[in-house]
Amino acid sequence: MKRLLVTLCLSLAVNPWLNAEALSAEELTRATDHLKKTSAAFLASTKGLSDAQLNFKPGPTRWSVAEVAEHIAATEDFLMNMVRDKVMKAPARSEPANLKEIDEFVTTVIADRSQKAEAPGPLSPTNRFGSTAGSEKHFKESRAKTLMFLKATKDLREHAVDSPIGRKLDAYQWVLFVSTHCERHTKQIDEVKADPNFPKN
Repeated sequence: MKRLLVTLCLSLAVNPWLNAEALSAEELTRATDHLKKTSAAFLASTKGLSDAQLNFKPGPTRWSVAEVAEHIAATEDFLMNMVRDKVMKAPARSEPANLKEIDEFVTTVIADRSQKAEAPGPLSPTNRFGSTAGSEKHFKESRAKTLMFLKATKDLREHAVDSPIGRKLDAYQWVLFVSTHCERHTKQIDEVKADPNFPKN
């Protein structure tokens, strides 16, 4: 028995994944499908738009489609870097939590455009990618990395940090946050396109 316990302890020390809770197939499918759906919707929202349409601003403090697209691409990097560098190094939750309820909370609250929020300075548009095509290219590359991270990382439920929506989120929930942030701002693009002064071509 003593030898068995020693072997088990050594095994856990060598292979930390044995002590981690892997995502269920349902959770993995849900997040994967969500990432693919929000990516496709965003890219479709800018397809075929002219320069005049991409750069139209509904008001002096409102963003254009081009600016929103840049923000989406920049935020994907910003949030996923935070997940890798901070969340994945954080300890597990210290308090009980209904994970499924928090998952739903993330996708509901972030997508809600009735609650406005101001982007932090580093994520404000600066034409960092040179064009909307550049923003989309960068986004596609970043989203591919996000999908790879989701599929390759085994302990997404084992680390959690505080979030701006008042809940502690684990890495899986931050991936849902990233995907839903894209959804939120795709809705913003649709709002710009629905403005009565939006150029016809």
